[in-house]
Amino acid sequence: MSFAHRNSLTRRGFCMCCIGAAASASGWLLPRQAYAEARGLVSLIKDSAATSPITVHTLRNNVSVLEGSGGNVAVLTGRDGKVLVDAGISVSRPQIIKTLEAISADPVTHLINTHWHFDHADGNSWLGPAGAKIIAHDNTLKYLAQVQRVEEWDYNFLPLAANALPTDVLTDSRDFKLNGQSIALKHYGSAHTNSDISVTFGEADILHVADTFWNGIYPFIDYSTGGSIDGMIAASDANLAATTDKTIIIPGHGQPVSNRAELQAFRDMLVGIRDNVAKLKREGRTRDETVAAKPTAVFDAIWGNFVIDPAFFTRLVYEGV
Repeated sequence: MSFAHRNSLTRRGFCMCCIGAAASASGWLLPRQAYAEARGLVSLIKDSAATSPITVHTLRNNVSVLEGSGGNVAVLTGRDGKVLVDAGISVSRPQIIKTLEAISADPVTHLINTHWHFDHADGNSWLGPAGAKIIAHDNTLKYLAQVQRVEEWDYNFLPLAANALPTDVLTDSRDFKLNGQSIALKHYGSAHTNSDISVTFGEADILHVADTFWNGIYPFIDYSTGGSIDGMIAASDANLAATTDKTIIIPGHGQPVSNRAELQAFRDMLVGIRDNVAKLKREGRTRDETVAAKPTAVFDAIWGNFVIDPAFFTRLVYEGV
């Protein structure tokens, strides 16, 4: 799929992002308007998710992707019950339940949180009490169990209830088998956050890389919980090394069915902008002066058409170089 097609924003696509879009009484806010309305942005995203439809993308070997509630959610079905990778936003529960029931009658028995952000883990609040075993990195458990502030969103996230927290945590990697698939979990270290893990479905040759890859759009880097521009690049390198041209790659945001070529383009964009911003910072440019120099200019036509606009992404990179 072309970048031009991917960047054509639908109502569903515009609300998928964890710091994504905001709705107002008069319709969608433009990117800069959304940031001008930073206070309450998370609430606006949740309001949008409450009515956004869920779209199913069928992949292979009983793996599908659900698009429309926060991050892209993978679903593996089979006799061991449904395995979900990420939980979306809890207000999407009616749409997600209806969608899951249409896929199969299997109950959700396992939920993997790729990291702690609310657009990936907020659905824990109903999936945990419904009986799903929640698996995550131990940093995800730490952040979900306490008040966690993200300054860029001007929001304090409250702890999840005890029955919505991960009960099976890993510190590095984990391998197991469900529904005939060899499932491998691997911690990235510091990337989008320091709680990110990848999920590989071995026999299907599908890799869910979550928010270490935003397909066709500038990503958010959460420095408040250990994120790093260099870590994002290292994660991209790890993802590239773990895939072939036949691998289906599921990003956290953007068009949910991706491939190695699109991931390589994402990695090259990160490196190019990181190097441009680092050079300006070494020259003594302030953050505002660096933004004014437009170090993302050659990438903006493809990557700069979403809520994280070129200036905001420049500020994020500047913080980390």
